[in-house]
Amino acid sequence: MILPVNAAVPPTRSPGPSDQVLRKTAQELETNFLAEMLKSAGLGKPRDGFGGGAGEEQFASFLRLEQARAMVQSGGLGLTEAFFNALKEKTDDI
Repeated sequence: MILPVNAAVPPTRSPGPSDQVLRKTAQELETNFLAEMLKSAGLGKPRDGFGGGAGEEQFASFLRLEQARAMVQSGGLGLTEAFFNALKEKTDDI
Protein backbone atom coordinates (compact mmCIF):
# COMPACT_ATOMS: atom_id res chain seq x y z
CA MET A 1 0.00 0.00 0.00
CA ILE A 2 1.41 3.38 -0.99
CA LEU A 3 0.52 6.31 1.22
CA PRO A 4 0.16 9.81 -0.20
CA VAL A 5 2.99 12.15 0.80
CA ASN A 6 0.82 14.20 3.16
CA ALA A 7 -0.79 11.18 4.86
CA ALA A 8 -0.28 10.90 8.60
CA VAL A 9 1.84 7.93 9.55
CA PRO A 10 0.81 6.36 12.82
CA PRO A 11 3.62 6.46 15.37
CA THR A 12 5.32 3.15 15.94
CA ARG A 13 5.91 2.10 19.49
CA SER A 14 9.48 1.03 20.00
CA PRO A 15 9.78 -2.09 22.06
CA GLY A 16 11.00 -1.51 25.59
CA PRO A 17 13.88 -3.35 27.14
CA SER A 18 13.36 -7.04 27.68
CA ASP A 19 12.65 -8.48 31.11
CA GLN A 20 16.13 -10.01 31.07
CA VAL A 21 17.75 -6.58 30.63
CA LEU A 22 15.54 -5.09 33.34
CA ARG A 23 16.36 -7.92 35.77
CA LYS A 24 20.10 -7.47 35.13
CA THR A 25 19.74 -3.74 35.76
CA ALA A 26 17.82 -4.42 38.98
CA GLN A 27 20.55 -6.81 40.14
CA GLU A 28 23.22 -4.18 39.47
CA LEU A 29 21.22 -1.62 41.47
CA GLU A 30 21.03 -3.99 44.44
CA THR A 31 24.73 -4.83 44.04
CA ASN A 32 25.73 -1.17 44.18
CA PHE A 33 23.42 -0.56 47.13
CA LEU A 34 24.96 -3.46 49.05
CA ALA A 35 28.49 -2.30 48.16
CA GLU A 36 27.71 1.10 49.67
CA MET A 37 26.27 -0.58 52.77
CA LEU A 38 29.42 -2.69 53.13
CA LYS A 39 31.52 0.46 52.78
CA SER A 40 29.48 2.16 55.51
CA ALA A 41 29.94 -0.89 57.71
CA GLY A 42 33.70 -0.50 57.39
CA LEU A 43 34.50 -3.42 55.11
CA GLY A 44 37.78 -2.76 53.33
CA LYS A 45 39.02 -0.06 55.70
CA PRO A 46 42.79 -0.13 56.00
CA ARG A 47 44.01 -1.92 59.09
CA ASP A 48 46.30 -0.33 61.61
CA GLY A 49 49.82 -1.66 61.62
CA PHE A 50 50.78 -3.96 58.78
CA GLY A 51 48.22 -3.41 56.07
CA GLY A 52 48.31 -3.35 52.33
CA GLY A 53 48.99 0.37 52.14
CA ALA A 54 47.78 2.56 49.30
CA GLY A 55 47.16 -0.43 47.02
CA GLU A 56 44.78 -2.00 49.49
CA GLU A 57 42.90 1.28 49.88
CA GLN A 58 42.54 1.70 46.11
CA PHE A 59 41.31 -1.82 45.44
CA ALA A 60 39.03 -2.16 48.47
CA SER A 61 36.07 -0.85 46.41
CA PHE A 62 36.52 -3.71 43.92
CA LEU A 63 36.49 -6.21 46.77
CA ARG A 64 33.31 -4.71 48.22
CA LEU A 65 31.63 -4.71 44.81
CA GLU A 66 32.45 -8.38 44.18
CA GLN A 67 31.32 -9.36 47.67
CA ALA A 68 28.07 -7.47 47.12
CA ARG A 69 27.65 -9.17 43.74
CA ALA A 70 28.10 -12.58 45.41
CA MET A 71 25.50 -11.63 48.02
CA VAL A 72 22.99 -10.67 45.31
CA GLN A 73 23.64 -13.92 43.40
CA SER A 74 22.86 -15.89 46.55
CA GLY A 75 19.58 -14.09 47.23
CA GLY A 76 20.60 -10.67 48.47
CA LEU A 77 18.10 -8.60 50.42
CA GLY A 78 15.26 -9.07 47.97
CA LEU A 79 15.66 -5.59 46.53
CA THR A 80 16.22 -6.94 43.03
CA GLU A 81 12.57 -7.92 42.71
CA ALA A 82 11.36 -4.55 43.98
CA PHE A 83 13.71 -2.72 41.59
CA PHE A 84 12.65 -4.99 38.71
CA ASN A 85 8.95 -4.33 39.32
CA ALA A 86 9.54 -0.56 39.48
CA LEU A 87 11.59 -0.61 36.26
CA LYS A 88 9.00 -2.78 34.53
CA GLU A 89 6.21 -0.44 35.56
CA LYS A 90 8.14 2.59 34.24
CA THR A 91 8.86 0.95 30.88
CA ASP A 92 5.25 -0.18 30.52
CA ASP A 93 4.13 3.45 30.95
CA ILE A 94 6.25 4.60 28.01
